[in-house]
Amino acid sequence: MIVVTQNRKKCIGCNYCVELAHAYWRMSKKDGKSVLLNATEKRGMYIIRLEDEAFEANEAAALACPVKIIQVKQL
Repeated sequence: MIVVTQNRKKCIGCNYCVELAHAYWRMSKKDGKSVLLNATEKRGMYIIRLEDEAFEANEAAALACPVKIIQVKQL
């Protein structure tokens, strides 16, 4: 199990997360920022628990993010 966390407020809309982990991320047509699909918002942070097979793609997205707003942790 992994936990993916996003600080969406600081997103600059670069699209790297969508390109690297398209099964988990989309770009919002409303504000041009990335959306962590099916995540729950808590105090400005978007959080989701995923199975281990999601780790590699989301870790690549986190490493590529120029503003470092994505964190991936294995439980």
